[in-house]
Amino acid sequence: MARSMIYLLKNANVYAPEPLGIKHVLVAAGKIIKILDRKSDQQDQPPASWGVEVVDCEGASLLPGFIDGHAHITGGGGEAGFATQVPPVALSEFTGVGVTTVVGLLGTDDTTRSTENLLARVYGLREEGMSAYCWTGGYHYPLTTLTGSAKSDIVYLEPVIGIGEFAISDHRSSQPTFEEVIRLASEAHVAGLITGKAGVIHFHMGDGGRRLELIERAISETEIPARVFNPTHVNRNKALFEDSCKLLDRGGYIDITADPGLEAVEAIAQAINRGLDLERITLSSDGGGCLPCFDSQGKLQHMDFGRASTLLETVQSALAAGMTMESILPMVTSNVASLLRLGGKGRIAPGYDADLLVVNRTHDGKYEMTDVMAKGHWHKRNNTLVKIGTFE
Repeated sequence: MARSMIYLLKNANVYAPEPLGIKHVLVAAGKIIKILDRKSDQQDQPPASWGVEVVDCEGASLLPGFIDGHAHITGGGGEAGFATQVPPVALSEFTGVGVTTVVGLLGTDDTTRSTENLLARVYGLREEGMSAYCWTGGYHYPLTTLTGSAKSDIVYLEPVIGIGEFAISDHRSSQPTFEEVIRLASEAHVAGLITGKAGVIHFHMGDGGRRLELIERAISETEIPARVFNPTHVNRNKALFEDSCKLLDRGGYIDITADPGLEAVEAIAQAINRGLDLERITLSSDGGGCLPCFDSQGKLQHMDFGRASTLLETVQSALAAGMTMESILPMVTSNVASLLRLGGKGRIAPGYDADLLVVNRTHDGKYEMTDVMAKGHWHKRNNTLVKIGTFE
């Protein structure tokens, strides 16, 4: 007999992402239907005849599912030979750590990996039960596309929301000119206007000394809105992070990567302590991407690869460092949904997708994610995976 698809999550300490206190949350048909006060009348709750499955959260925190705006879902790498290509990322490597929505992309290798391959993986993850989108292009100019241009990819391919990750200030980039950058930004912006999609260009930032020079110039010299220029890996080093913080004052968004460099938790703490506009800061994992370290001559010294689990680990570490849930959580939920114009995502509210995480405090005060729901279906229950990918 099929399990109920109507759930009443009772006694949950809801962060929507703002704190709402103890509530009951009714879920049906993959959506959040209603948020009830704990002392609500019985008549406000669904009748037992509906076959509602009641889940008592017993005061545990209920959070929106994480949105990972930067992940190499087909696998990244290949920068030290074909054998170093990272395999595609499996479903549970996202959902098992709370990522219920992912935006995939190509990186350095936009030659052996293609937009077609990326789209196929997006559709595969959707079939397996999570929400997935993608960027078009990759590190290099001219862009890797499916239809012949970034603009038409965004307009005609439903999962494609913008351009990314386009590399600047990096020895692996195509060393794009100012004119090439603003031409791509214009394509992304206009396609976003036509479709209502994000319409941004998501920039890979390297260690190069020019840092944000091309972006700063584009904002100063063109009419293209600052939000269109979205740099990631901004915590790669201190100088880059300093320049990136200034971009917030000009109406831009910046994306912190949950990997080593200027540690993500330290970068977030600096943003909070400086009173920066936290609503314009997002956090992503670079999951599936390689994390190489090069010397000054571009020779690979060592490499690792990104994991979606770093999002959860960063949130846990930030909370352990004394930051509040309401200051951290939007960076992986509502802020991302706002920038990427993902309707129905990033919040716990009636009409939104039922992407929900149950987080408990352990006896030693740490936070543990025990349950994950994506689009109204459990992927993790009582700390055990109940849904995995096709080939896991």
